[in-house]
Amino acid sequence: MQKSSYMNEFFEDLAQCYRDEIKSLYQAGCRYIQMDDTNLAYLCDPKLREGAKARGDDPNELPRTYAELVNKVIDDRPQDLTVAVHLCRGNFRSAWVAEGGYEPVAEVLFNQMNVDAYFLEYDDERSGDFAPLRFVPSDKMVVLGLVTTKEGALEPRADLVQRVKEAAQYVALDNLCLSPQCGFSSTVHGNEVTEAEQWAKLELVVNTAREIWGDT
Repeated sequence: MQKSSYMNEFFEDLAQCYRDEIKSLYQAGCRYIQMDDTNLAYLCDPKLREGAKARGDDPNELPRTYAELVNKVIDDRPQDLTVAVHLCRGNFRSAWVAEGGYEPVAEVLFNQMNVDAYFLEYDDERSGDFAPLRFVPSDKMVVLGLVTTKEGALEPRADLVQRVKEAAQYVALDNLCLSPQCGFSSTVHGNEVTEAEQWAKLELVVNTAREIWGDT
Protein backbone atom coordinates (compact mmCIF):
# COMPACT_ATOMS: atom_id res chain seq x y z
CA MET A 1 0.00 0.00 0.00
CA GLN A 2 1.40 3.39 -0.98
CA LYS A 3 1.87 6.26 1.43
CA SER A 4 -1.11 8.15 -0.03
CA SER A 5 -3.39 5.18 0.61
CA TYR A 6 -2.26 4.97 4.23
CA MET A 7 -2.88 8.70 4.66
CA ASN A 8 -6.31 8.47 3.04
CA GLU A 9 -7.31 5.78 5.50
CA PHE A 10 -5.87 7.82 8.36
CA PHE A 11 -7.85 10.92 7.40
CA GLU A 12 -11.05 8.89 6.95
CA ASP A 13 -10.66 7.39 10.43
CA LEU A 14 -9.78 10.75 11.93
CA ALA A 15 -12.79 12.43 10.34
CA GLN A 16 -15.08 9.72 11.73
CA CYS A 17 -13.67 10.24 15.23
CA TYR A 18 -14.48 13.93 15.01
CA ARG A 19 -17.94 13.30 13.55
CA ASP A 20 -18.72 10.96 16.45
CA GLU A 21 -17.52 13.53 18.97
CA ILE A 22 -19.51 16.36 17.39
CA LYS A 23 -22.63 14.19 17.28
CA SER A 24 -22.21 13.43 20.98
CA LEU A 25 -21.74 17.08 21.85
CA TYR A 26 -24.76 18.11 19.80
CA GLN A 27 -26.94 15.48 21.46
CA ALA A 28 -25.82 16.87 24.81
CA GLY A 29 -27.12 20.31 23.81
CA CYS A 30 -24.04 21.95 22.28
CA ARG A 31 -24.82 24.38 19.46
CA TYR A 32 -21.40 26.03 19.07
CA ILE A 33 -18.10 24.26 18.46
CA GLN A 34 -14.70 25.88 18.06
CA MET A 35 -11.92 23.74 16.61
CA ASP A 36 -8.26 24.51 17.18
CA ASP A 37 -6.02 24.24 14.12
CA THR A 38 -2.25 24.55 14.04
CA ASN A 39 -1.57 22.99 10.63
CA LEU A 40 -2.75 25.93 8.54
CA ALA A 41 -1.22 28.46 10.91
CA TYR A 42 2.14 26.70 10.69
CA LEU A 43 1.95 26.74 6.88
CA CYS A 44 2.08 30.54 7.07
CA ASP A 45 5.67 30.26 8.32
CA PRO A 46 8.38 30.11 5.60
CA LYS A 47 10.64 27.93 7.76
CA LEU A 48 7.88 25.45 8.53
CA ARG A 49 6.87 25.37 4.88
CA GLU A 50 10.43 24.36 4.05
CA GLY A 51 10.14 21.67 6.70
CA ALA A 52 7.05 20.32 4.96
CA LYS A 53 8.97 20.17 1.69
CA ALA A 54 11.79 18.30 3.43
CA ARG A 55 9.25 15.66 4.54
CA GLY A 56 8.13 15.24 0.94
CA ASP A 57 4.90 17.26 1.28
CA ASP A 58 3.73 20.14 -0.89
CA PRO A 59 2.94 23.14 1.34
CA ASN A 60 0.70 24.55 -1.39
CA GLU A 61 -1.44 21.41 -1.47
CA LEU A 62 -1.56 20.69 2.27
CA PRO A 63 -4.08 23.51 2.97
CA ARG A 64 -6.52 21.81 0.59
CA THR A 65 -5.94 18.48 2.31
CA TYR A 66 -6.64 19.99 5.72
CA ALA A 67 -9.70 21.87 4.45
CA GLU A 68 -11.09 18.66 2.97
CA LEU A 69 -10.58 16.91 6.30
CA VAL A 70 -12.46 19.60 8.21
CA ASN A 71 -15.26 19.57 5.66
CA LYS A 72 -15.63 15.78 5.98
CA VAL A 73 -16.11 16.36 9.69
CA ILE A 74 -18.65 19.19 9.57
CA ASP A 75 -20.48 19.18 6.23
CA ASP A 76 -23.36 17.05 7.54
CA ARG A 77 -23.74 19.05 10.75
CA PRO A 78 -27.20 20.19 11.84
CA GLN A 79 -28.23 23.62 10.54
CA ASP A 80 -28.36 25.10 14.03
CA LEU A 81 -24.79 24.07 14.91
CA THR A 82 -22.24 26.85 14.42
CA VAL A 83 -18.64 25.79 13.81
CA ALA A 84 -15.61 28.05 14.14
CA VAL A 85 -11.90 27.41 13.78
CA HIS A 86 -9.02 29.07 15.62
CA LEU A 87 -5.65 29.20 13.87
CA CYS A 88 -3.12 28.76 16.66
CA ARG A 89 0.58 29.54 16.25
CA GLY A 90 1.60 28.04 19.59
CA ASN A 91 0.77 29.16 23.12
CA PHE A 92 2.98 27.38 25.67
CA ARG A 93 4.20 29.61 28.51
CA SER A 94 3.85 32.73 26.37
CA ALA A 95 5.95 31.20 23.59
CA TRP A 96 4.99 30.45 19.99
CA VAL A 97 6.08 28.26 17.11
CA ALA A 98 4.92 29.83 13.85
CA GLU A 99 5.30 33.26 12.27
CA GLY A 100 4.13 34.80 9.02
CA GLY A 101 1.05 36.38 7.49
CA TYR A 102 -2.01 34.39 6.37
CA GLU A 103 -1.45 35.00 2.64
CA PRO A 104 -0.10 31.48 1.81
CA VAL A 105 -3.29 29.79 3.09
CA ALA A 106 -5.91 32.56 2.88
CA GLU A 107 -7.74 31.64 -0.30
CA VAL A 108 -8.18 27.99 0.71
CA LEU A 109 -8.83 28.81 4.36
CA PHE A 110 -11.64 31.25 3.70
CA ASN A 111 -13.20 29.74 0.58
CA GLN A 112 -12.67 25.98 0.78
CA MET A 113 -13.12 25.34 4.50
CA ASN A 114 -16.83 25.32 5.27
CA VAL A 115 -16.77 26.73 8.79
CA ASP A 116 -18.88 29.69 9.89
CA ALA A 117 -16.22 31.78 11.62
CA TYR A 118 -12.46 32.19 11.98
CA PHE A 119 -10.50 33.17 15.08
CA LEU A 120 -7.27 34.73 13.80
CA GLU A 121 -4.25 35.72 15.85
CA TYR A 122 -3.35 39.33 15.08
CA ASP A 123 -1.67 40.51 18.26
CA ASP A 124 1.69 41.51 16.75
CA GLU A 125 3.75 41.66 13.57
CA ARG A 126 4.17 37.87 13.53
CA SER A 127 0.70 37.59 12.00
CA GLY A 128 1.25 39.98 9.09
CA ASP A 129 -1.27 42.50 7.80
CA PHE A 130 -5.01 42.32 7.11
CA ALA A 131 -4.75 42.03 3.32
CA PRO A 132 -5.44 38.25 3.30
CA LEU A 133 -8.92 39.03 4.65
CA ARG A 134 -9.88 40.13 1.15
CA PHE A 135 -10.64 36.46 0.46
CA VAL A 136 -13.28 36.22 3.22
CA PRO A 137 -16.82 35.62 1.81
CA SER A 138 -19.57 37.98 2.91
CA ASP A 139 -21.41 35.27 4.88
CA LYS A 140 -18.56 34.41 7.24
CA MET A 141 -17.38 35.96 10.50
CA VAL A 142 -13.81 36.88 11.41
CA VAL A 143 -12.78 37.26 15.03
CA LEU A 144 -9.68 39.43 15.32
CA GLY A 145 -7.34 38.27 18.09
CA LEU A 146 -5.81 41.70 18.69
CA VAL A 147 -5.35 41.45 22.46
CA THR A 148 -2.34 39.32 23.31
CA THR A 149 -2.48 36.63 25.99
CA LYS A 150 1.30 36.27 26.11
CA GLU A 151 2.08 39.33 28.26
CA GLY A 152 0.20 41.39 30.80
CA ALA A 153 0.60 44.90 29.38
CA LEU A 154 -2.71 46.28 28.12
CA GLU A 155 -3.03 47.42 24.54
CA PRO A 156 -4.24 51.04 24.18
CA ARG A 157 -7.94 50.94 23.36
CA ALA A 158 -7.52 53.55 20.63
CA ASP A 159 -4.99 51.29 18.90
CA LEU A 160 -7.42 48.39 18.97
CA VAL A 161 -10.21 50.53 17.52
CA GLN A 162 -7.91 51.69 14.74
CA ARG A 163 -6.82 48.15 13.89
CA VAL A 164 -10.43 46.98 13.66
CA LYS A 165 -11.10 49.88 11.28
CA GLU A 166 -8.14 48.76 9.17
CA ALA A 167 -9.50 45.21 9.01
CA ALA A 168 -12.91 46.61 8.04
CA GLN A 169 -11.37 47.73 4.76
CA TYR A 170 -11.46 44.05 3.76
CA VAL A 171 -14.37 42.61 5.79
CA ALA A 172 -17.61 44.38 6.67
CA LEU A 173 -17.56 45.71 10.22
CA ASP A 174 -20.66 43.68 11.12
CA ASN A 175 -18.76 40.53 10.14
CA LEU A 176 -15.88 41.32 12.49
CA CYS A 177 -15.47 40.60 16.19
CA LEU A 178 -12.75 41.18 18.78
CA SER A 179 -11.11 38.68 21.12
CA PRO A 180 -7.87 37.77 22.86
CA GLN A 181 -5.33 36.32 20.43
CA CYS A 182 -5.38 32.86 22.04
CA GLY A 183 -6.27 31.24 25.34
CA PHE A 184 -4.65 32.47 28.52
CA SER A 185 -3.46 28.94 29.15
CA SER A 186 -3.11 26.05 26.72
CA THR A 187 -1.58 23.81 29.40
CA VAL A 188 -1.49 23.64 33.19
CA HIS A 189 1.67 25.76 33.08
CA GLY A 190 -0.21 28.85 31.92
CA ASN A 191 1.19 31.95 30.24
CA GLU A 192 3.34 34.69 31.73
CA VAL A 193 0.35 36.75 32.87
CA THR A 194 -1.33 37.06 36.24
CA GLU A 195 -4.98 36.35 36.95
CA ALA A 196 -5.62 40.08 37.47
CA GLU A 197 -4.00 40.85 34.12
CA GLN A 198 -6.21 38.25 32.45
CA TRP A 199 -9.37 39.88 33.81
CA ALA A 200 -8.09 43.29 32.73
CA LYS A 201 -7.54 41.96 29.21
CA LEU A 202 -11.08 40.60 29.04
CA GLU A 203 -12.49 43.88 30.33
CA LEU A 204 -10.50 45.68 27.62
CA VAL A 205 -12.01 43.42 24.95
CA VAL A 206 -15.56 44.04 26.20
CA ASN A 207 -15.16 47.80 26.50
CA THR A 208 -13.49 48.11 23.12
CA ALA A 209 -16.19 46.01 21.47
CA ARG A 210 -18.88 48.23 23.01
CA GLU A 211 -17.13 51.31 21.67
CA ILE A 212 -16.98 49.87 18.17
CA TRP A 213 -20.25 47.94 17.84
CA GLY A 214 -22.38 49.32 20.69
CA ASP A 215 -24.15 47.35 23.40
CA THR A 216 -26.23 45.34 20.94
